[in-house]
Amino acid sequence: MHLVGRTSELETVEQVLGEALSGRSRALVVLGEAGIGKTALLDHAADVAAPAGFTVVRVVGHESEQQLAFAGLHQLCAPLMEHAHVLPAPQRTALDVALGRGSGPPPDLFLVGLATLSLLAESAEHGPLLCLVDDGSLLDVASAQVIAFVARRLAAERLALIIATRQLTDERGSHFAGLRSHTIHPLGDSDARALLASTVRTPIGDVLRDRVVAEARGNPLALLELPRTARASQLASELAVPVPLTAPRRVEEAYRQRAAALPQDTRRLLLVATAEPTGDPVVLWAAAAHLGIRPDAAAAAEDAGLLEIGSRVSFPHPLARSAVYGGAHPADRRQAHDALAHAVDTRTDPDRRAWHRANAILGTDETVAAESVAAAERAIARGGFADAAALLERATELTPDPGVRAGRAILAAQAMHEAGAPDQALRLLAVAEEGSLDDLDRARVSLYRAMIDFDTTSGDGAPARLLEAAETLAPLDPARSREAYLLALNSAVVVGGAPGHVSAEDVAAAARHAPAPLSPPEPADLLLDALVSAYTNGLADAVTEIGHALSAFEPYDPAGEGPLHERTGRWLVLAARTAGAVLDDQTTHRLLRRNVERVRGAGSLTALPPALIHLACVLVLRGDFAKAADLAAESRAVARATGVVPLASADLLLAAWRGREDDASRLSATSVADDAGAAGGVAQYALAVSRNASGDYAGAADAAVRASRSPELFVRSLALHELAEGAVRGARRDDALPALHELTVLSSACGTPMARGLAALARALLVDDSAADAGTAEDHYREAIDQLGATRMAAHLARAHLLHGEWLRRRGQRQAARKELRIAHESFVAMGAAVFAERAARELRATGEHPRAHGAGPSTALTDHERHIARLVAAGATSREVAAELFLSPRTIEAHLRNIYRKLGITSRRQLRELL
Repeated sequence: MHLVGRTSELETVEQVLGEALSGRSRALVVLGEAGIGKTALLDHAADVAAPAGFTVVRVVGHESEQQLAFAGLHQLCAPLMEHAHVLPAPQRTALDVALGRGSGPPPDLFLVGLATLSLLAESAEHGPLLCLVDDGSLLDVASAQVIAFVARRLAAERLALIIATRQLTDERGSHFAGLRSHTIHPLGDSDARALLASTVRTPIGDVLRDRVVAEARGNPLALLELPRTARASQLASELAVPVPLTAPRRVEEAYRQRAAALPQDTRRLLLVATAEPTGDPVVLWAAAAHLGIRPDAAAAAEDAGLLEIGSRVSFPHPLARSAVYGGAHPADRRQAHDALAHAVDTRTDPDRRAWHRANAILGTDETVAAESVAAAERAIARGGFADAAALLERATELTPDPGVRAGRAILAAQAMHEAGAPDQALRLLAVAEEGSLDDLDRARVSLYRAMIDFDTTSGDGAPARLLEAAETLAPLDPARSREAYLLALNSAVVVGGAPGHVSAEDVAAAARHAPAPLSPPEPADLLLDALVSAYTNGLADAVTEIGHALSAFEPYDPAGEGPLHERTGRWLVLAARTAGAVLDDQTTHRLLRRNVERVRGAGSLTALPPALIHLACVLVLRGDFAKAADLAAESRAVARATGVVPLASADLLLAAWRGREDDASRLSATSVADDAGAAGGVAQYALAVSRNASGDYAGAADAAVRASRSPELFVRSLALHELAEGAVRGARRDDALPALHELTVLSSACGTPMARGLAALARALLVDDSAADAGTAEDHYREAIDQLGATRMAAHLARAHLLHGEWLRRRGQRQAARKELRIAHESFVAMGAAVFAERAARELRATGEHPRAHGAGPSTALTDHERHIARLVAAGATSREVAAELFLSPRTIEAHLRNIYRKLGITSRRQLRELL
């Protein structure tokens, strides 16, 4: 195929294909207005790829399929499903459910994306693969998101993905923003004249030639189609052609005029074909028969170059389809959809039938509205929330009863919110408010507005709005009211109670008047009551209620199912944070680990980044910095892939405990910028740890004071030790007394080993160095070490040994001091707490012992990403398993492994295990 004036475009496409052949997969977005030559460029790519051994798969977006979840993805994956058997079971199940090939709970959209990536990568293992996506702006939302996800994860496969779309600023085109792109510009004047001369065989005068070239404005399709609209006599006599607004609009008008000249039955058949996006000739002829249209009606459309019917039904250009459909009378469009509804098999494609039925109705129709609701429920089951929202919105329009209509608008708003379209969700809530709402529905609308506000802005006003919704719901729906109180309390903790705004204490005070829970109370009910008590009466006074709540969460099994199981799972993280507040390290770790298992099992990739970060934070306190860093790296990878805002908590804690100078500077800057809510509390706590590690005790005490005022109870409890150490060592003993008091009261109430250990350590710090008190201090240090030794909090245990050794060294007991300092130093070195290790080393040198220098580990030559892959492989994971965890293909993992082997000077996985 010869494309006039497209040398750079052809070179770009052929370069992409060449790189794919050599194992460097590439994605390319081709941009340009309608008719500019995007489809022709894709055709050229297919023509070049096929002789080179590529398997070519084509996807075409259709306007009438935009509300059918994963319609575009079905085109992409269906020809390749013979390779699906090698996918990991969760991926295979997610893809089967999304494509309607199996049943199951709604799959996470990004798990579907990972499954698609794995399927394409596996197909490319059997030969190079070219995927062409035409009219990306007309894809359904779910398919656009999945294809964009895949495009961003390509690396080392023999795979090329070329996406043609008009622009990156519309709703669906924006999904491809940031990918490598090439814009096709209008043809220059000489190329435009050359193309016109090569296609118009009838003699054409100079004036008309100049006018056509001017009106086409370099648009190739306009140059090809405008002359076809004019009669031969017009071409010869140089009669004027009306000047269009734009070249695509003029081409579309040309198609419309050509269609209008056809016989009536041909026009009706053409309209049915435009409304049937799958291109299935069986469905087309069944619909035509329903309308009484004979097969020979197609001949005139084919002769006019508007339609081609073979194994598939196709149009010369999307503008031809839009011209026919858009130019038809609304009544004729409804008739076409009605015929297609009769033609589509209800058993195999009920959703498409429902969509055609919905578009065939003028006015309201409860039966059809109910069918659209059922189709929306099936879309949700496939994870297509955006498509479900569109179906529910249409069902709302079709519903005759005002009350039912308002309820469906609320459901549509929920689906829009789940689909990540808050503006549309708010618009639908406004539609609901225009209808006949009872008190309960009005309260539900208020709750959803508040939830959208919190999810989209995390603004200071969200807790107040959630609290208002909870209070309104109290007499109408007690169970939902209690959930709203818990949402309000959690949002107040996350946001922080800025002056003049609702604080966690404010929410808790109001929640004392929440409706009583159902009998028996659910775990979330017990958690609400416990937190209300903690924020109103004090943490120590709430220990008993917290214990009851945590006992209710204890039986939670990530593999369970059912509504109660789902409701309980949503609050696992808050329950774990509450366990952390009473310094129950074992329960905290257990619940967070189960939450990660729950999220992984459900394939909920948008919930995975925060789940991983919460677990990573606890692993830092347990001294497992390597595993914590791996989880943080995985969280960042998933967040990048899914567009979730990454959380910095684990990185802040790692920076604090590792004590690297560049990390410390970043930590200090973050703590200044992040001084409110749970995130601000974590930043201040991390800064206190960092300052205590480096010996800036005054700075540590200041940061710890701020952290101890955090609305996050877990942070408050952790900050108490940092305050005690910083204040005592910074000669501010009076500031340490409140911390000791709180730790003592808390340890007496909850009796957990960590609480007892930290309380004993605080008491030891506050004992005078005088000889008279030496025995008391020694007892406290020994108790702290014994109690912390009964926990898994290795970082705090090492610090207890360090503080004890420092105290012994100051008292001149060098031999005893060396034993404690040696334990601390070796522990800190093993976990990677560099600054604490150096502090222990200085103390050891002061006793006359010179600790052995520890060189950099072998993995320091690797990037963080490579180190994560190396650790997973060293632990026994296969390339396919690592690929699934990191959202890459197995071939990409193998490419990373080759780099890792080269940097480490090894050649095998066995050597990697031995080295790491």
